[in-house]
Amino acid sequence: MIKFSDRQLKIPKLLRPVYLVTAGQSKFDRAMPDKRTEELCVDALTMAAKMINMATAELKSYIHSCYYGHFADHFGDQLLGESVIHDRLGLDPLGNVGVKTGGATGGSTLWEAVKAVASGYSDCTLAMGWERMDEVPTDEGNHLISCAADKDWETPLGHIYTGYYAVMAQRYWQIFGKQEPSFRRTLAEISVKHHGYARFNPFAQAPMKITVEDVLNSPVVAYPLRALDACLMSVGAACAVICDEDTAVAMTKNSPHKPLRIWVTAGSHTLRPACRRHMEIPLLPNETPATYANMEKHFPGSTRYPGFTGFLAARMAAYYAYPMVGIKDPTEDLDVVELHDAFTISDVQTYEDLGFRPYGYGRDYVESGDCYHINPKTGQPGKLPSNLSGGLLGCMHAVGATGIMQTFEIATHLWNRWGEVHGDPKLWAEFGRTKPDDWTDLQVKGAKRAMAISHAGVGSHVTATVLMDPDHLLKKDA
Repeated sequence: MIKFSDRQLKIPKLLRPVYLVTAGQSKFDRAMPDKRTEELCVDALTMAAKMINMATAELKSYIHSCYYGHFADHFGDQLLGESVIHDRLGLDPLGNVGVKTGGATGGSTLWEAVKAVASGYSDCTLAMGWERMDEVPTDEGNHLISCAADKDWETPLGHIYTGYYAVMAQRYWQIFGKQEPSFRRTLAEISVKHHGYARFNPFAQAPMKITVEDVLNSPVVAYPLRALDACLMSVGAACAVICDEDTAVAMTKNSPHKPLRIWVTAGSHTLRPACRRHMEIPLLPNETPATYANMEKHFPGSTRYPGFTGFLAARMAAYYAYPMVGIKDPTEDLDVVELHDAFTISDVQTYEDLGFRPYGYGRDYVESGDCYHINPKTGQPGKLPSNLSGGLLGCMHAVGATGIMQTFEIATHLWNRWGEVHGDPKLWAEFGRTKPDDWTDLQVKGAKRAMAISHAGVGSHVTATVLMDPDHLLKKDA
């Protein structure tokens, strides 16, 4: 059984307040042969400057150190790609470092950028992430991605991540879904929702107006997961600029939005899911020992935690984040979230890891309508809307950029700029995409606090990025 010391479970503390000043991103697509990777990074940085009414050259003059995330050197056929991008952005001789944590690379890049400012090393940092996944066929791309699994233990299962998640989906469906066909339809509803929201996002790669039946009739990749249950392979870039308070104020003097407070926490877990050691469930502030006292009675076979049905890394990221920022109940204290929906089943698992629902009851977050922009059951705003960008299913999974894209998305809600950015006809035209006649502004009205989850592998690394309007913090700085 895993046991932790009190020192290991100590809640992190930043040495000074840290702010997200601006962010930007490129178009995302399956292939962009007309754009070099460095051009996509320039696009993201240029957008970040425009968001605060600043010339790109002026924005760069504030940056002190840089953190670059890209997952797979194989895709771009370039080792030390961060040095290439750093050079092309004109940021030499500033210090920079590359970050690689699989699918969580974007979130981990933000983690490093935030810590650099919190420590006092830098007053302004750049977090930039990208991925180039169009220079290899899809089957080879899947092979390269799955090399991030434990090749001694997971590769024999099929050497494709959908296969790894299919095993977890089977186990979850057996224990918590009780093998009911209705649970499989709930998974399909997630895909319908996320591809549907992608229709209103000009950055998004896979906007689709589909039905549950379309998902259930799409080709099987690894049963019970089908093609429309799986995330995208993408090309694109995203960035964020992280600062201390004085620098944030100086940089936003002509900005239409205020800087946002930012915190990032992280957790990890073994690449070998079959070897996950048993432990007690780490409780979140909205849970008590009684929450899980009768799990075995309600869900036979559920008592071995974390098993195949949850992600300890996500639970630990939340365990550190919630007390750090003052969250008592995420469904009450947060207004919008972006979650790592690599597969529809991982979305449900994450609901429980984050305490949106107790373990075993994640499907209710979907079925209740709480996760929608507008609850389809009540016609009222959803209690805690998720993945309004379209997520990894509908928008993109350009791995190194994904966690930063998610942070950009939740920031636009807190800045009350989602509609302005995503509804801009010039942006739709620039990206060569047609704005739908029924385009809908998905701005979450009055949003003050938000969270993004960046996730790797079968839960090997997870980061939780929390943003808050500085006038609506949940706890005072110590």
